[in-house]
Amino acid sequence: MDAYLGIDVGSISTNLALIDEEKGVLAWEYLLTGGRPIEAVQRGLREIEKKLTPERLKIKGVGSTGSARHLTGILVGADTVKSEIIAHAVAASYLIPEVKTIFEIGGQDSKIIIVRDGVVVDFAMNTICAAGTGSFLDHQAQRLGVPIEEFGDLALRSEIPTRIAGRCTVFAESDMIHKQQTGHTTENIVAGLCQALVRNYLNNVGKGKEILPPVVFQGGVAANKGMKAAFEEELGYEVIVPQYYHVMGAIGAAILAQETTVQIKKTRFKGFEVSEVDYKTRSFECKACPNLCEVIEVLMNREVISRWGDRCGKWEVLEK
Repeated sequence: MDAYLGIDVGSISTNLALIDEEKGVLAWEYLLTGGRPIEAVQRGLREIEKKLTPERLKIKGVGSTGSARHLTGILVGADTVKSEIIAHAVAASYLIPEVKTIFEIGGQDSKIIIVRDGVVVDFAMNTICAAGTGSFLDHQAQRLGVPIEEFGDLALRSEIPTRIAGRCTVFAESDMIHKQQTGHTTENIVAGLCQALVRNYLNNVGKGKEILPPVVFQGGVAANKGMKAAFEEELGYEVIVPQYYHVMGAIGAAILAQETTVQIKKTRFKGFEVSEVDYKTRSFECKACPNLCEVIEVLMNREVISRWGDRCGKWEVLEK
């Protein structure tokens, strides 16, 4: 069987997806990065390999995306390295061809992608404030003593959601504590938090954007039914959560790899055995000029195989 692998490495999760020639999902993995992207990618490859029979599987292309896409591309031998904006748009456009707006909310950041006729025409990201992200929801769930898996169902049971200030992480948390102390029920507070985060997202990330249906909601936070309901209440129409909402970036990277290898005919994939290779990273500051660039090195079995981060190209070496 011919297949294509997509890898999406973010600050919170590392996601892998394997698709066939018809872009059907054969297998996927959703893992926590834990601040160790190399180990997360290697662990993900081992898990994917367990689910399939490698002898009967031929990887014809690999794509990487996410905040650690360049590092991942070097580790596995990716044929294409693309931003998460492109990867998420490609996956959403394939699964829901008529999509016009994509909401993507992950653990540390959130994005809005505007698509018209299958082409990305505008986008915005929020990487400064965590008030509308998954990590904020996790933190508040712990404070409320509610398992994050039950957060959405609890929000749907609310009859009168509590009004909570959501423009800032600190204000939202302090306002939530105040509402707890004044006797508001947990389900009303949880529903109020979802509504506050939706207002924060639309007023900041979505500010000035033409939000038209169909709207696709993806990323880890899309698992929260309360957030989906809050978006639908605010917008006034249905918000679609696709089946593979949590690994859409990886699916998009796999589709891009398929499109790329049609042209180059041969993949650069190093094989599943890279999951056992000893990779390390280190950095140093170049003092050759006032730029003081921080140069990142990747070592395989103690040998430097790639460098990046310098503006002038002095330290760059090609992957061996």
